[in-house]
Amino acid sequence: MASASPRRAALLRSLGVPFRVLPSQIEENTKLNLAAPELALKQAGQKAEVIALRHPQAIVLGADTIVCCGEEVLGKPRDYREAFQMLQMLAGRVHEVSTGLVLRQESTGRLREEVVTTRVFFRNLSEEEIRGYLATGESFDKAGGYGIQGYGALLVEKIEGCYFNVVGLPLAKLGEMFKDFGVDLLCRCLNTI
Repeated sequence: MASASPRRAALLRSLGVPFRVLPSQIEENTKLNLAAPELALKQAGQKAEVIALRHPQAIVLGADTIVCCGEEVLGKPRDYREAFQMLQMLAGRVHEVSTGLVLRQESTGRLREEVVTTRVFFRNLSEEEIRGYLATGESFDKAGGYGIQGYGALLVEKIEGCYFNVVGLPLAKLGEMFKDFGVDLLCRCLNTI
């Protein structure tokens, strides 16, 4: 996995997928002039390429998640002030979370790319609620300044689409993609029971 995300690693572990974390060290750039889905896919592809070239026999997963509210792409907040502003912007609005997924195996030339987008509806939030959420410390390593899998669930009214995509790894789509590489995650489960 060409990502250092602990959430992605936890989701892969939950499926019993054997893997190694090999962060690509690609600098994420939310300022490129691309729509959020294209940006997520481009950055996921860059991550996968760097690691696949070093490990040509491996099936390499690159993933990147982008949060977009209106026309504004929201990266990971740099500080408290920026996190507060992001959450204020998201409060009472709908935003989209797009995750680009790239599976690549250099030795076989196999490549599969997908983007999954989920719409997230935030509740109206008071400044006190935003400050309370920021006090949890969850904001600072997550695109958009929140994590739906923790206290951030209290900010969300509803979603349309894949919950796991908002966490950072759309598992159903990833399972489909692995089939193109001869790996059926559900059938693997039958062999381990």
